Amino acid sequence: MDRQARVSFVRVKYLFLTWLTVLVGSWVLYVQYSAYTELCRGHECRNAICDNYRKGIIDGSACSSLCDKDTLYMSRCLSTLPNNQVGKNTFDFGLKFRGENPPKFREMVFNHLKSKLGEQANLAGLVGQILSVADGNKDGRVSLPEARSTWALLQMDEVLLGLLLQDRGHTPRLLGYCGDLYMTERVPYGPLYGLSLPWPLAGWVPSGVQRTVDQWFTPSWPRKAKISMGLLELVEDVFHGTYGSFLICDFAAAHFGYTDRHELRLTNARAVVPEAAFRRAMRARTCEADGDCVYGVDCHTSCDVAEKRCRGEPLRPNLAKACGTLKDYLLRGAPSGLREELERQLYACMALRGNAGQMNMEHSLILNNLKALLWRQISHTKDS
Repeated sequence: MDRQARVSFVRVKYLFLTWLTVLVGSWVLYVQYSAYTELCRGHECRNAICDNYRKGIIDGSACSSLCDKDTLYMSRCLSTLPNNQVGKNTFDFGLKFRGENPPKFREMVFNHLKSKLGEQANLAGLVGQILSVADGNKDGRVSLPEARSTWALLQMDEVLLGLLLQDRGHTPRLLGYCGDLYMTERVPYGPLYGLSLPWPLAGWVPSGVQRTVDQWFTPSWPRKAKISMGLLELVEDVFHGTYGSFLICDFAAAHFGYTDRHELRLTNARAVVPEAAFRRAMRARTCEADGDCVYGVDCHTSCDVAEKRCRGEPLRPNLAKACGTLKDYLLRGAPSGLREELERQLYACMALRGNAGQMNMEHSLILNNLKALLWRQISHTKDS
């Protein structure tokens, strides 16, 4: 029996080492290949954008550094358009807007924002903010090439939502643009926790092992508490913000990062959708069961079986989903005297259901209690 046990142990050890070798080898090959292909694609993307810039089709605050001074290095292509389509949006824009006519451009921007965000009292102020960004050379006017670039950027929801949230420090600051390529400040740490495995390797790692390993790669608990407060403040600001309410439809850790000062940043604004747009999209969707009424990853509504249409009401508010993301993150390593109360509040938060707009008091109470609990633990530390 002892001999059989030893043989079984050796086999298990051999299989584990083989699996680990394949995993590490695949990781190295993937990183090398992806770095090479991104470098090549970045070069092609730059050539396409700079060609349009030199022809006078587009302009922007980063065009000179990218194309003339050669002081902006692109290791990857941030444009969302395929390389052979860079400039297509700007050409289409030129068909609608001829000559330098800022009032016409202002009207186009206003109508575009209205279609995205619905009727909002503060849209005029947002239009002014966007026109200020559009004036790349800061000469007090928006030229046709600058307007073309700005129009192309506004077709990307993540750029618009990033501008909406950056004043509160929730998203990386926009540093410059050229055509439909844009640059933001670097977020040094990401994802929020764990390792971001490439998709070829993700299937090799059991989900239970992945969840356990994820929590090993996190900062100290007081710093985790500060980062978590940033996520709660993001939820608070998009609940009933200056430009309406928004839903976060994917709370995956990969969409968040943090700075050297442990301030949270939303690094993928595609996860955010205006609630008005969400409701319109869901009411237009046909369904047979509740499982058909899913938007993104984390936004669900119910199915009206009689009408065979999805309802517009979100089933879970942002706060409940945020607390689900933070549960393991905050409970691991939490001070012993805090853990029980923290766990109780997190589970109460995760239990929130229905549209948060119909339960403002409960939503606000849970949010404020959780923020106060975390703040009491870190307010006296250097991490605050």
